[in-house]
Formats: sequence, C-alpha cells, structure tokens
Amino acid sequence: MTQDPNFTLLYVADPAASAAFYQRLLGKPPVEASPTFAMFALGSGTMLGLWRRDTVQPAATGAPGAGELAFALQGGRAAVDAAQAAWQAQGIALLQPATAMDFGYTFTAQDPDGHRLRVFAPEGA
Repeated sequence: MTQDPNFTLLYVADPAASAAFYQRLLGKPPVEASPTFAMFALGSGTMLGLWRRDTVQPAATGAPGAGELAFALQGGRAAVDAAQAAWQAQGIALLQPATAMDFGYTFTAQDPDGHRLRVFAPEGA
C-alpha cells in the first residue's frame, strides 16, 4: 500500500525553544509537547514534528539546512514582501532576501536550528 507522506520531522537541539519559534511563526500552539518532542497540526492535514536530535533512533546524521520547509503564498510579490517584513519583525534570520527566481518570487530564512524556510509566490501567482 502506497500512501503520501503526512509528517515532516525536524531534528532540533531544544524542542521547547523550537516549539516556541514555530508557535510564533505558525500562529498556533503545538498539539503535543514533551521534553524530547513537539508536534504541530498544519491546516493541510500534515503534521510537523520537532524531535530532540540526541534522542533520535537510529542516530541522525547530516547537518540542518540540507532541505527546506516551503510556504507557497498567493498574492504574488506583495504577499512575499509582506511575509518577509513580518518575519524580520519577529527577528527570524534571513538567508536570502526576496528575489525573483525561475519558479517565482521568494525569500529564504532559517529556524533556530538552521533548518531552511522558503516562502514563495509561484511564477504568475
């Protein structure tokens, strides 16, 4: 049986600190929280889990930032510029300011553990 993935797990140093960051970013509290894990239910039905890196079994390898969480926006450049301004006002670190790329208009930020967060409006949106 094949099923689409419905969980994204990020390995983090401090689940409570990461949960606080994502609670501000997403505008909602986690649906589950413990010393080693926090989980958010996203509107799409997907779950975002924050798992304390040193408790992952089998042990995790690799560095944060090797992938991205992407947030697609409607409303074109104005929506992306507004999101960038809001994130900067929250003190979220930018890796790439808003710029036009092949797929659309985008900026890239990072969470406290170095995971990449991309906001974009698809070309023509």
